[in-house]
Amino acid sequence: MSNTYDVIIIGSGPGGYIAAIRAAQLGLKIAVVEREHLAGICSNWGCIPTKALLRSAEVLHLAEHAKNYGLKLEGTVTPDIEAIVKRSRGIAERMNGGVGFLMKKNKVDVIWGEAKLSKPGEIVVTKTTKKIVEPQGPIPKNTLGEGTYTAKHIIVATGARPRALPGIEPDGKLIWTYFDAMKPEKMPKSLLVMGSGAIGIEFASFYRTMGVDVTVVEVMKTVMPVEDAEISAFAKKQFDKQGMKILLEAKVTKVDKAADSITAHVELKDGKVEKITADRMISAVGVQGNIENLGLEALGVKTDRGCIVIDGYGKTNVPGLYAIGDVAGPPMLAHKAEHEAVICVEKIAGLPNVHPMDKLKIPGCTYCNPQVASVGLTEAKAKEQGREIRVGRFPFVANGKAIALGEDQGMVKTIFDKKTGELLGAHLVGAEVTELIQGFVVAMNLETTEEDLMHTIFPHPTISETLKESVLDAYNRALNA
Repeated sequence: MSNTYDVIIIGSGPGGYIAAIRAAQLGLKIAVVEREHLAGICSNWGCIPTKALLRSAEVLHLAEHAKNYGLKLEGTVTPDIEAIVKRSRGIAERMNGGVGFLMKKNKVDVIWGEAKLSKPGEIVVTKTTKKIVEPQGPIPKNTLGEGTYTAKHIIVATGARPRALPGIEPDGKLIWTYFDAMKPEKMPKSLLVMGSGAIGIEFASFYRTMGVDVTVVEVMKTVMPVEDAEISAFAKKQFDKQGMKILLEAKVTKVDKAADSITAHVELKDGKVEKITADRMISAVGVQGNIENLGLEALGVKTDRGCIVIDGYGKTNVPGLYAIGDVAGPPMLAHKAEHEAVICVEKIAGLPNVHPMDKLKIPGCTYCNPQVASVGLTEAKAKEQGREIRVGRFPFVANGKAIALGEDQGMVKTIFDKKTGELLGAHLVGAEVTELIQGFVVAMNLETTEEDLMHTIFPHPTISETLKESVLDAYNRALNA
């Protein structure tokens, strides 16, 4: 079989495998190089299996509060961490196998190994140094292994890995990355989480619900610093009520290790140092792109802060070379990678009217309790840009469905341009808001104004009614508050 392709994709995560499928749909000859496991971090160690863990935590929370719903449970409900992890890993395996099936279905060749760019349009694949996790489903066997492969177009989709701070590197035992936090051998009694971004706060939420004493240390002024400050403050109050200890404007400067615990030296905003001892610690200080050992330097590929620099279509400064997903920079989200993949491939295929990536319209979701979701500008960012704005707010406590569900702690915040009525941003906190945010994403993509949203009929009773009420509130027309 020929080792020449129209497109070769390095990495099979949400960016890589979606790029392969879309390219195959367009009639291109495709190969994907994978060194470890199909479906990437998202399906194997990130998005999907973490949601499985959080679902277990949610069920536990509901069971513990069954009496609030008029239910009697005999005895106590206790988490079985071994069974919880097993369920999560089983779901990851299922997702992994599903991508293997899709590769076969779309006639995409899978090359197992480490890929390196040898020259423009050519890669050399060597034996992988990673442990290959075989998927459940069948995968193509015709191009496995080492060799030289050529393609007119090469897409780098190698993803990212956890960032480590010097002197506080994860060791897999006492200091965890999210990989380790997903499969604990036993439940710790206490946990310190360094960083309150999406990864840190989701694991903090999971372990706190499981009964662990959790402390979060965040160097910025708010939890989930990328979110609207008002939404972050609302979420923090809920975390506080749950018994989570959160230290803001604080940083871990040193960690002492004992046989089965750590003691973190935490510098507070007043300069004082507090020593916090915990069974385990999670380092969640961000991720960095996997750009090493790809041959980028030899080809003169431009990088910035550990990521490959691209334009709105995934093109690098080297003709025929592209990058998508986490390795191409923030926001480092699976759905951003998938959309980038489609844009990149359709541009390669020469389709007309391909729109470049608009990062302002990429939603962000954090699956803690309560959930947080957002799209567009925060109130502070809108003001920084000199915009005259209208801001609407609507609380879940005034929504009938939220009250009936026992989930009345939440709010929706919308930001409009005062002159044009353009929806600039939407920010939500509360139950299932990660499912609701897409309504505002669609509205922004359609360039919907406040008038269009006001004339949209929302079903009753639903939590989605809070979206419309927030819009109405921005124009002093809220009906239920």
